[in-house]
Amino acid sequence: MAEYLVIVESPAKANTIKKILGSKYKVEASMGHIRDLPKSQLSIDLENDFEPKYINIRGKAELIKKLKTEAKSAKKVYLATDPDREGEAIAWHLAYILGIDENEECRIAFNEITPSGIKSAIKSPRKLNKDLIDAQQARRALDRIVGYQISPLLWKKVKKGLSAGRVQSVAVRMICDREEEIEKFNPEEYWTLDVNLKDKKSKKTFDSKFYGTPEEKVEIKTESEMKEIEAYIEKQEYIISGIKKGEKKRNPAPPFTTSTLQQEASRKLGFPIKRTMAIAQTLYENGLITYMRTDSTRVSEEARAMIKEQVEKTYGVEYYENRYYKTKKEAQDAHEAIRPTHFEKTPEELKDSIPPEQYKLYKLIYDRLLASQMASAIYDTMAVDITAGKYLFKTNGSKIRFAGFMTLYVEGNDEELEERDVILPELEEGQKVTLEETNPLQHFTEPPARYTEASLVKALEEKDIGRPSTYAPTITTIIDRRYVERQKKLLIPTELGKIVNTIMTDYFKDIVNVEFTASLEQQLDEVAEGSTFWKDILRMFYPPFAENLKDAEVKMDKIVLKDEVTDIPCDKCGRMMAIKIGKYGKFMACPGFPECRNIMPIIEKLDVKCPNCGGDILIRKSKRGKRYFICENNNNTPEGCNFIAWNGPDKNGVIKPAEISREEIEDKPAKKTTTKKKSTAKKTTKKTTKKTTKKKSE
Repeated sequence: MAEYLVIVESPAKANTIKKILGSKYKVEASMGHIRDLPKSQLSIDLENDFEPKYINIRGKAELIKKLKTEAKSAKKVYLATDPDREGEAIAWHLAYILGIDENEECRIAFNEITPSGIKSAIKSPRKLNKDLIDAQQARRALDRIVGYQISPLLWKKVKKGLSAGRVQSVAVRMICDREEEIEKFNPEEYWTLDVNLKDKKSKKTFDSKFYGTPEEKVEIKTESEMKEIEAYIEKQEYIISGIKKGEKKRNPAPPFTTSTLQQEASRKLGFPIKRTMAIAQTLYENGLITYMRTDSTRVSEEARAMIKEQVEKTYGVEYYENRYYKTKKEAQDAHEAIRPTHFEKTPEELKDSIPPEQYKLYKLIYDRLLASQMASAIYDTMAVDITAGKYLFKTNGSKIRFAGFMTLYVEGNDEELEERDVILPELEEGQKVTLEETNPLQHFTEPPARYTEASLVKALEEKDIGRPSTYAPTITTIIDRRYVERQKKLLIPTELGKIVNTIMTDYFKDIVNVEFTASLEQQLDEVAEGSTFWKDILRMFYPPFAENLKDAEVKMDKIVLKDEVTDIPCDKCGRMMAIKIGKYGKFMACPGFPECRNIMPIIEKLDVKCPNCGGDILIRKSKRGKRYFICENNNNTPEGCNFIAWNGPDKNGVIKPAEISREEIEDKPAKKTTTKKKSTAKKTTKKTTKKTTKKKSE
């Protein structure tokens, strides 16, 4: 019989730890929180100094009974929940239910589920950290007060099922503000001028960009200005007036924090933030990576030694460089950066033993960590000035001399720009080169880009909104609530999102204020550090919030949301069908409800024709909500087309069929449909110019 009881949060984590500790230890899972605020009521006593009212979570009676029985028969109980504020709070609730004294050294925490990590934690249990617990209680109380008091107001004044949240409302505001910037943006015309020049000796050509004069940079605003400059430079001699050779170093990116992992997995793997965290959780619980909720870039000395060995063995001694990265001021440095726990377990060795998504994320983490301790890439550079009469052109060349960390990994970017070598001829100062061609280009400035999940997480982190554990649920919530739509990778506010944001901005300015929300985060950090009492935050926050709530109740008018009316008549009563939003997305419904209850699906149509019969390709959803593509002539008869596929067109517009059984999909033909076609409008260009765009920096 086991002498010791270890309680963790998940069965997967329990199974991994069981293999490490052996028969003297019984390892059980609490399945997350076991005691919490009830969902049916506010449960923060506003009249009694914000005292929370906790209850045992419904449905966990049998589990609680089992844990109590195991705890009574154990010589010692170890509470081994996750090593963060939420984990500390879960351990505190477990201690309360199991009758463990708060001063008993029962809490163990580990950053990695490895034999050394677990055994070291067992040897040094500690008391529960009340400061971390109070920081979690303060966050929970703030979020509960905001959500449970504003949401009913939105139900009453706008629509049932809406919600407001302390962090989610700021995220929605940021997305709405960006959309407003885009809508108000006035594009401005500007021109660039490139010339193609030829070196007579090597007979090689190269491009150079118009800079202005040797004294100052000149911006070309109009076509007439461009033509005047172009006419002038076509008559000039082109002389190499300056050459500067040098070298440039490019350093690797730091190891992953939660935020940077979410961003990079979105850019490189196309994973939604929520999916990334779920996969990372599984990798952690199976002992493959360290704890995935961290904002530290620190790497332990033990891990550094293993990285050094792996890099030098795989790439060579010259590829290793011992690096230390600065962690931002506000970071909680309790945990290391996200890294593999066993460097001998390379991604390729694990590829066949773990699911593909886990392999991809593990490889990303593995490669990033190794690259962070590798030598810089070194480029040979050449900067060349070329004069044409009174004007100056500039060109830059670079050639990679030593790839360093880039041999393994290069950090992604939101613009998806690829850095390439630019090789220039061996030029000499004072020599002449000949003009081959001028290439004037017309551009228009562009508004700031819409947020993607990756760029929103980056912005939230930079503005100190939320913490690593809140980014995924925040983005998931605002999409689930239909405040924001994800179109491809872009986050676009819906009409509903704009309405709710206007209400929050008009009546709850502090809640959607970036600086105010960031200051609350800093105060929560102070609670965790033990320098602020958690109820003091609530005492300061609630009185003005209650005044805003009262004001909104009196002054806010009821808002009637109008449905979008289509030109499709109801085939039962003749009224024009309206577009509604349900749990699973948009559909068409008759506005004559409840007299007429007719509904129709909205079927999207691709701009790609069926490769089998030339029919239209329709987008539908399977019983499990997965999108698939089917020919409109696929009617499940011998005479019909049999085209069906899980994947859409590739970059070349080619769509390939896949073997899908009828049992896997939902194939109910729609009575009537509306069609949403992808735009086929052609871009217009002038005969002598090419229109391009320039992004303003965010």
